[in-house]
Amino acid sequence: MWKSFKPYALIAPQSLVFALFLIFPLVMIGVVSFWQFNGYAMAPDFSLDNYLGIFTSLVTVKTYLNTFKFLALVWVVTLLVGYPVAYFLAFHVPRLQWQILLFLLCTIPFWTSNIIRMISWLPLLGREGLVNQVLMNSGLIHQPLEFLLYSDFAVVLGMVHLYIIFMIAPIFNSLMRIDRTLITAAADLGAGGAAIFREIVLPLSAPGMAIGSIFIVTLVMGEFVTVRLMGGGQAASVGKLIQTQIGSLQYPLAAANAVVLLGVTLLIVVSILRVLDIRKEL
Repeated sequence: MWKSFKPYALIAPQSLVFALFLIFPLVMIGVVSFWQFNGYAMAPDFSLDNYLGIFTSLVTVKTYLNTFKFLALVWVVTLLVGYPVAYFLAFHVPRLQWQILLFLLCTIPFWTSNIIRMISWLPLLGREGLVNQVLMNSGLIHQPLEFLLYSDFAVVLGMVHLYIIFMIAPIFNSLMRIDRTLITAAADLGAGGAAIFREIVLPLSAPGMAIGSIFIVTLVMGEFVTVRLMGGGQAASVGKLIQTQIGSLQYPLAAANAVVLLGVTLLIVVSILRVLDIRKEL
């Protein structure tokens, strides 16, 4: 009898924690999303007004589109920058010790708080910041560049700075798993570097790119701190919208936006999983 129930007893504590701190809060958010808010208090009721307000409000729709824009830009930049870094570490650094050391160097900026890293950009990108001063002193520009800070550019730059390691790490792991004898055999058969990369390296590293993409999607879709600090009130995202609604006590509307945001994020993640199989990496 005990042997048949032993596996369930072993997973019971983890399942209880999972249910209490993840499933239950999500269920409560879903329930509150159907409540009504009269400007002063919430009223337990079943109403679709919050969801109708999301899909019929032009401002909210534009905010979602702006979030998708941030996601697309951050994903493209992290992939274009992160893949060469991971490739260099995996194939052009001969010794494992140096690979580990250089990879740890890539993680050094992530040993500090996200907020501190965001604030560190302000004296660099500001109107009187170091970048503008260098460009003006060199004669390349005659007036400060306004788009460097408190703009969509600054938001994307901040997100790339924060999350690029989540793209580098899984791609590096995939590249390190590639059997080097496959590359040697392809080279012996006359395949060039471009053909080897296209036919062997890129397909075998695709699961790592998929995992990195999932990290980027889940992190960027709910981002609001970077949008607030780097956007300076000039940029909008769904995460920032939800924060604003919570601050004004519009909990039902914030809960509805959270449900929609979660649904969209899961849809994107499922789409990635349908395209690329990542089971070999897990």
